[in-house]
Amino acid sequence: MDESKRPDSATLPRPSSAAITKQKSSWPFTLFVTVLVPVVAVTMLYQLDSFDPAPLPPSELNSHVITVPTRSDQMLRVSEFVGLGNLIGPEDMAYDAKSGVIYTGCHDGWISRVTVNDSAADSVVEKWVNTGGRPLGIAFGHNNELIVADPEKGLLNVTADGVVELLTDEAEGQKFKTTDAVDVAHNGIIYFSDASHKYRLSKFIYDILEGRPNGRLLSYDPATKTTKVLVRDLYFANGVMVTPDQNYVIFCETPVRRCRKYHIQGKDKGKVEKFIEYLPGMPDNIRYDGDGQYWIGLSASRSALWDIAFRHPFIRKILIIMEKYNRRPRMEQDSGVMVIDLAGNPIAHYHDPELSLISSGMKIGNYLYCGSVYYPYILRLNLKQYPERGTE
Repeated sequence: MDESKRPDSATLPRPSSAAITKQKSSWPFTLFVTVLVPVVAVTMLYQLDSFDPAPLPPSELNSHVITVPTRSDQMLRVSEFVGLGNLIGPEDMAYDAKSGVIYTGCHDGWISRVTVNDSAADSVVEKWVNTGGRPLGIAFGHNNELIVADPEKGLLNVTADGVVELLTDEAEGQKFKTTDAVDVAHNGIIYFSDASHKYRLSKFIYDILEGRPNGRLLSYDPATKTTKVLVRDLYFANGVMVTPDQNYVIFCETPVRRCRKYHIQGKDKGKVEKFIEYLPGMPDNIRYDGDGQYWIGLSASRSALWDIAFRHPFIRKILIIMEKYNRRPRMEQDSGVMVIDLAGNPIAHYHDPELSLISSGMKIGNYLYCGSVYYPYILRLNLKQYPERGTE
């Protein structure tokens, strides 16, 4: 611009004193609308919301993570998809070695039978039985039946002919809300978990963030049709596994990242002991591979955001309010599977930063099969082709 044509400041029009006064008087209103109104609204929303998270005991607050000797952190990128599009949230799996068929329960209520071929794309999915609910944990009984933990129905028995029968849906007068995981001992006793007696599966995150131990470990005796509460006050009681020696039941507690064991026989019957703590993620189902190793699905990794939330109840309340409006940050990340030995020592960790809500892991031959409450397929990883590597 030609400097000679630049207008002199003295010639520029000046706002009138009335305009200046009007501008100054509107400032408090603008501040109120743009800043104070949202703050007041959020404060009122926080105070009026009925969700009441509890402080976690200091003993449950720990950011430590156990050291794992080997790991694979590119699991999603090198895996195949089994039953793509035909399996909606295949949460848990049971494998029938005689027929080579995987049974899995899906979000749409179907228990599907999956015949796996060399090529994942050629695998055959058969919708077998619909429970009318949402089958989660699955285990084989002793008479070709399938025992199913269904959070909407209870503990179910599905006969070889596909007939669905209710075994139990309450204990001590209290209905199950989230019948979760199940296993069957050699003597026929069924062990299972009710992750929460307060919240349904659709609101599992409420139970996680509430910070109260609403879960239970239970047993059901088919001979006497008796349901017993074995352990109370568990933090989202999840995966259940009877040990090969039939001495213990291992059960997982998701938010506190640990698995404990319950003595089912011997002089210490009824006693609860530590099994493994400080897992790198939140445990879901636990499976034994018949070869001295347990495989634990980790639904989400431990993170700074989870640590902060568990330490501060008001953060958890904010997260639930955000959840109600579909605004909660994505916290279920870096999911995978943890491998441990019979004594609870870590062996390997398979995971991927892009994985979410892996719920189960099962080793069949040279493959790791992973279930999920989220994906429309079973994830399959070739362990021989893509082995884990040392962490050092």
